[in-house]
Amino acid sequence: MAPIRRPIAAPARSLGREGQGHLAMLVFSALVGGSFSLGARMADLVDPVAFTALRFWLAALVIGAGLGATGRIGRPRAPWRQGVLGLLYAIYFVLMFEGLKTAAPVSASAVFTLTPLMAAGFGWLLLRQRLSPRIAAALALGGAGALWVIFRADLSALLQLELGRGEAIYLVGCVAHALYTPLVARLNRGESAPEFALGVVLARALLLTVFGGPALLATDWAALPPIVWATLLYVAIFASAATMVLLQFAALRLPSAKVMAYTYLVPAWVLLWEAGFGAALPRALVLLGVAMTAAALLLLLRPERP
Repeated sequence: MAPIRRPIAAPARSLGREGQGHLAMLVFSALVGGSFSLGARMADLVDPVAFTALRFWLAALVIGAGLGATGRIGRPRAPWRQGVLGLLYAIYFVLMFEGLKTAAPVSASAVFTLTPLMAAGFGWLLLRQRLSPRIAAALALGGAGALWVIFRADLSALLQLELGRGEAIYLVGCVAHALYTPLVARLNRGESAPEFALGVVLARALLLTVFGGPALLATDWAALPPIVWATLLYVAIFASAATMVLLQFAALRLPSAKVMAYTYLVPAWVLLWEAGFGAALPRALVLLGVAMTAAALLLLLRPERP
């Protein structure tokens, strides 16, 4: 008697809409972590605004080429929506670079961990997404774990954190970043994630080109070392085009707080990327923070009770 063959469900379908959103953000956080490790190796070699503008033009080319190959590029409807979202992200990147002129990277990373809680607040204001006690506890646990990793389990370094001018500037940028996520769900009119992302990336590229025009013209692109071009290709294809699509995809399936909670995983991914580049692994006590962020995500993965 022949064995009964059971059909195997496609992974995307078996996960369900919420599961797909979580998987998208898990990949998102890993790709963003890689951009930090690569970016640190070329940060002093090129103007950051010029680099970011070119990064988004390449990202728009990648997304547009993919949509064109599948015949899914449609006529834009109410492009002001993508313009608003592109402006928010442009504000975030410009203020991040401006803040990092005086803020230490560790301090800026600590400020960034406030983004999920701010996203939860905007999610309630714009979409009336309620924050259950379990989700609030998960966000708090994830934030504590991220800070523990960022400060390498050094309580004295954490207690010495001061909010200076650079950190305050970057905090305003993080507010724009947090507002972006619920606005994706609010402003989307049925476009697919890649189609909507293309409009946002184009708006962002145009704004940064206007802002960084002098730096773009002043940069001797032909003289840049290979690490700059390798980083540019990575951040344009994976940390811009892919992450934009993943973020749009997840924001249509998950509450804003859950989407932004995956930013807590970025420090842990950076540790793995750094280990891949040959850096020493952190001491075991630091890994406690990684475990805390993992526990927070497990709490977020549990479905809400009706």
